Amino acid sequence: MTDKFEPTIIGFTCNWCSYRAADLAGTARVKYPPNIRLIRLMCSGRLDPTFVLKALSKGADGVMITGCHPGECHYLEQNYKTMKRYLLLKKTLAQMGVEPERVQLVWASAAEGVKLAKEITRIVEEIRELGPLDWPSIFSENGEVPIHDAAVEEVPA
Repeated sequence: MTDKFEPTIIGFTCNWCSYRAADLAGTARVKYPPNIRLIRLMCSGRLDPTFVLKALSKGADGVMITGCHPGECHYLEQNYKTMKRYLLLKKTLAQMGVEPERVQLVWASAAEGVKLAKEITRIVEEIRELGPLDWPSIFSENGEVPIHDAAVEEVPA
């Protein structure tokens, strides 16, 4: 019997739009994979990039960040801040040796429950293709590259 890898995905959702889209998908009985664990934030602009790194380091295979469509944020321009942080986070992950595709940004209004369910399904499939994130082999517990993987430079005395 072959066990199929089932990823764990953490979804950070905006209270005003995407969390309500997820609620709409649930009440409309729209099916999407149970691999995602949603965490509601008042605004996607409130998401600190360290939350994403912490989720990945504690066992998540991927992270989905969702918010209001650009220009429709209840807190004016905070989703633009989210977009900037997301782009920087993807670059940082790539430099750390983690596939940037493990973190994805989705815009969804409160009326787009079906769209959000499709995006969740797509993201689960993409993370499943990438396989499990083996964080401990990439970093030590203190967040540094393990010494056996780091290039050691010999300095003459």
